[in-house]
Amino acid sequence: MKTYYSSRYASSPKDVKSYDTKRLREEFLIDTLMVEDKISIIYSHFDRFITGSAVPKNGSLILETIDALKSEFFLERRELGIINVGEAGSVIVDGVTFTLEHKEALYVGQGNKEVIFSSKNSDTPAQFYINSTPAHKSYPTKKIGKEDVETIELGAPETANARTLRKYIVNSVVEVCQLQMGMTTLKPGSSWNTMPAHVHDRRMEVYFYFEIDPNQAVCHFMGEPQETRHIWMANHQAVISPPWSIHSGSGTSSYSFIWGMAGENLDYGDMDHCKINELK
Repeated sequence: MKTYYSSRYASSPKDVKSYDTKRLREEFLIDTLMVEDKISIIYSHFDRFITGSAVPKNGSLILETIDALKSEFFLERRELGIINVGEAGSVIVDGVTFTLEHKEALYVGQGNKEVIFSSKNSDTPAQFYINSTPAHKSYPTKKIGKEDVETIELGAPETANARTLRKYIVNSVVEVCQLQMGMTTLKPGSSWNTMPAHVHDRRMEVYFYFEIDPNQAVCHFMGEPQETRHIWMANHQAVISPPWSIHSGSGTSSYSFIWGMAGENLDYGDMDHCKINELK
């Protein structure tokens, strides 16, 4: 089998208060990504958001539909975002080839029937990180190169959260139904991402952590602002953040993460901020 697939159900904040570490990780941690010669797909019932990866090492990989979609092909009612965190590779969309270098992205619109992933060099394969959401309209497929992203500098060294945020798949860069994706990189000496924390009850989010040294980790914080929990994250792991949850983390060394959102609107700034001194 070249496709790994599993589902995660939505959960209530009242229930999550009683979760122990094992249960918390079972429900929200995604640790099945970036497996060579496989497509991994995790289907969340929060906004029907799909998190996945494709690592074509010894040949091409075809994105096939899964049972949860009840569709003839994967993008029959969906749109797709792809960011390559590995070496150079290509994505063929209905016969058109898009070359993606390291940290370049591709938006694939609803209705495209065939998506094929391949690597330029099998010794150093591409590592395609995937997000997908339901879509109600077909927009053109578009590559987003490094020169196309919107870049924002955030935070400060004094608060240990100096970071560079890059918006790849947002409505100001590409026409899109509801999917949003971007990348944040912590600057040397900083450890905190998304601090001050926030929630946005109108959208869910998934964080994919990468560029973490094998001997280091990121502690990801989630939960209601006054009822927080934490999950320790390793390289190439992702975490599901429900709409009612904060999503913030602090690393023991430098790291990057890709954020993906879906939900009620496309307003990136639509956040309900949480005061740091009121978190519990």
